[in-house]
Amino acid sequence: MEILLEEFYKTDINLEKFHDRKLFLDDKSYQIIGATQTGKSKLVKSYLLTLKKSSYLYINCNDVRIDIESLNNLLNKFSHANKIDVLVLDNYHDKIKFANVTQLIITSQVNYHFDYLITMQLFPLDYEEFLAYEHKYDSSALNHFFQLGGLPVMHKIQADDRNIFLQKTLKYTLSDIEFDILIFCAKAVSQKISAFTIYERLKQTRKISKDKLYSSFESLLNKNYIHQLAKYNYPKATKKIYLFDIVIKSALSTLKNFSKLFENMVYLELLKSSTECYYADGIDFYLPSKDEIIICKPFADERRLFQKLESIEAFIFTYSIKKVTAVTMNKEGSISHPLSKVELVPFDIWALGD
Repeated sequence: MEILLEEFYKTDINLEKFHDRKLFLDDKSYQIIGATQTGKSKLVKSYLLTLKKSSYLYINCNDVRIDIESLNNLLNKFSHANKIDVLVLDNYHDKIKFANVTQLIITSQVNYHFDYLITMQLFPLDYEEFLAYEHKYDSSALNHFFQLGGLPVMHKIQADDRNIFLQKTLKYTLSDIEFDILIFCAKAVSQKISAFTIYERLKQTRKISKDKLYSSFESLLNKNYIHQLAKYNYPKATKKIYLFDIVIKSALSTLKNFSKLFENMVYLELLKSSTECYYADGIDFYLPSKDEIIICKPFADERRLFQKLESIEAFIFTYSIKKVTAVTMNKEGSISHPLSKVELVPFDIWALGD
């Protein structure tokens, strides 16, 4: 194991062109959590490349050559002997013991709740981050976003290999039950789905206990592969399900529903901006702190939008909604309404706004 540590220590870190993220590292100790392929390793490596080579030790804990017991016995001694200031444990798992170093950085899919580490949640690229990969900012950029989603690695994968690449990656990363649940969620994206409903469906095709499914469903939530959205003022109501990235739907399902996929994309932008939101009857997203309603209408026309507004007027009046935003693909404008300001905003403009 000491020979392997020497190899880790002497090996140069290579990083292809790195596009800055909205999150960045400094000299504090961090726990970076996020689903697979969200860019955790690249974020760490880009930071390490700003440091003196001899000052850090980078270990990918997924390396099958690692003997954990030997690593735990040698790591602290090795770090001290080589005057290592920064220790990175990429793809960390909790059987590995930390060494006594000035700065510790770990990455994982699971939040281990270490009080002495700053927890940083890394999501897939939002639309603004995605644009850093584009050669020009025009209508083609949004189309590329639909095709590639927010996983940085997808920019390097050929179009005909993307679905298989994602399937293999997710199968390797998740348990069999987690993978089956994710497939189900891909088919039911942006819909009200409970763990019990998933259990009832999956038990028809595979042997599974309710407890195992519930724990696997919770694991997917904790690792941010799926997200739930609660109904406003009804915490016990069935929650809506969203995927952690929009390309997961096409990789795991042949069902086509552009409106639901578009809603998932809007939700992810709200999630990444830490905006508190809920759904309500007939309303995609309600933002209480802004007294705003967001309606996802990729191909909106004024007549249908008026009909939608009529159906939710009671909510608008009851909660004194100041603004209704209809997020569209490309239509822009405003509508006169007696109860609230109504705007149609294309997704790319909305996503880049404050």
